[in-house]
Amino acid sequence: MALFMRKTAVSGEAKVAGERSLLLGIGISAVGIGMYVPFSLVFFHHVTGLSLTVVGLVMTVTGLAGLAFMPLAGTAVDRFGAKRVNLVLYGTRALGFALYPFASSLPAFAAVALVTALADRSFSVVQQSLIGEVARGAARDRLQASTRALQNAGMGAGALLVSGVLALWGTGGFTYTAWGNSLAFALAGLLVSRVRAVREVPAAGAAGAAGAAGAAGATATGSAGYRTVLRDRPFLGLTAANFLTALGYSALSVLFPLYLSTWLAAPDSLTGAAFTVNTVLCAGVGVLIAGRVRRSGARRTRSAALGALLFAAAFAGQIVLGTVRPGRTATLIALLVIVVVYTLGELVHSPSGGALSVSAAPEAVRGRYLATYQLSYSLAGALAPSLFTVLLAVDGRLPWAVLAVAALGAALALLRLERHLPAGAVHAEPPVVREAAGAPVAVTAAA
Repeated sequence: MALFMRKTAVSGEAKVAGERSLLLGIGISAVGIGMYVPFSLVFFHHVTGLSLTVVGLVMTVTGLAGLAFMPLAGTAVDRFGAKRVNLVLYGTRALGFALYPFASSLPAFAAVALVTALADRSFSVVQQSLIGEVARGAARDRLQASTRALQNAGMGAGALLVSGVLALWGTGGFTYTAWGNSLAFALAGLLVSRVRAVREVPAAGAAGAAGAAGAAGATATGSAGYRTVLRDRPFLGLTAANFLTALGYSALSVLFPLYLSTWLAAPDSLTGAAFTVNTVLCAGVGVLIAGRVRRSGARRTRSAALGALLFAAAFAGQIVLGTVRPGRTATLIALLVIVVVYTLGELVHSPSGGALSVSAAPEAVRGRYLATYQLSYSLAGALAPSLFTVLLAVDGRLPWAVLAVAALGAALALLRLERHLPAGAVHAEPPVVREAAGAPVAVTAAA
């Protein structure tokens, strides 16, 4: 309890019980993810001995099955708690990667891949729910920013680590990498098990009419399942706005390389440079920028809208660059500036948008709400490749124009939703009273 109530000298935000363990676990699991995601097809091809075609087909089918499983994960969170489900998913991923080297037949690989995909696809839902379960107020924004920075740093470290393993042991090193992933997920689960969930207890007379109505609504509809989510128009609007922004999140990995090689006729090495700049900025200054935004007192809706506007500015920059098409040096400089603006948009939007979705979800059905919200990312990621390639075939600037309009629409929608979302979600204010380990403890807001 003492750890939970300790405040930082700078921000006055309450620390989360077991926060260091939570963040260390997230970082370690990100290293595991970085060890196989950049080489996924080749990774599983060498680990299982199956052809690349078979591996690709199995990964596509199991990935789609994982998307279908996300609503069930949300229901499980509401029934058993985010921490318990999070530990189950860590255990499932650890077991799956431990078994991959032995899954040399198609049925065995498909079975292990299916179970692991269900855990992988649902993990973002459960992790977001866990942040809502263990943190309140501005601490949610801080954890969102720290999580994103650690994920970027961990994945980069994982990619470097597996490169070293392959340099030493060749393709046979993929087997050691699989077991390394298993160990990483198991260790992450052990660390996250130290985190303590808390629940908010409104102080007498402190809750306003809106807050009381929201709590009553959550209690009354907690058993109504996804019907509750579908009746919540402001939250559905928030999810739709996030879908528009999520299309932009797919631009760097999907559209950017194609745009460079086809429309700009630029060297493919620029793609690697862009990814490096993005990763370094996310890992190095992500927490600092998010903290600056948080301490400014900006509403989460407006911070997220600012992030979307920065996205739109970066996409407009690509349109200008694709129209002018300067020399190679000027193109390189312009692309790096655009990537920096894009990354700033990501760093401003992600913590505010994530904390906004977590805080807007009623506690009794938070898992279902966040499963619905995370589908906006999954759907955008699934549609992006086909959408971008079709638009790019018409004109290299067209996909950027669509993304710019989508980002502007998201920013406008967030500002319009500000009046309809719960006040406690829009403002990153700490609660008045919390309960940890069964004992209510008063918390004073920072001056």
